[in-house]
Amino acid sequence: MDNKRLPLTLYRVLAYVTSTWLLLLTFVAMPAKYLVGETARFSLVDAPAGMEQWFGDETPLMMYIAVPHGYIYMAFVLSVLWLALKRRWNAPRTVGVMLSGTIPVVGFFVERRIAAREKAAIEAEEQAAGTAQSAAVPAEG
Repeated sequence: MDNKRLPLTLYRVLAYVTSTWLLLLTFVAMPAKYLVGETARFSLVDAPAGMEQWFGDETPLMMYIAVPHGYIYMAFVLSVLWLALKRRWNAPRTVGVMLSGTIPVVGFFVERRIAAREKAAIEAEEQAAGTAQSAAVPAEG
């Protein structure tokens, strides 16, 4: 894989993985901890019979979903930083892209926009380099 495209590819993969884990955290683990079961802080409904251990304050879903999401998000932030340094982004853009991994669904949309812009910029740079390279080679005759 081309060295110019590696940070973008890593960012894209981690953006999807981070966004997916954030959706699991937001719509599975957090409701299981706070909304379902007798020991839940804001209990709205009882846990299904026989599955009480998966709901309430002591749900293992937090360990299985929240902890991996935290580590994946840290890797995502590092990949954004790497891409930002390679592509010379300004600070607001870099921080904005990093924060996109904290809002459910937004990460998917930001990834599409960033990928389209960066792919176009990389292709334009490669085309310009190819044109410059072909102009530098003298014609043999």
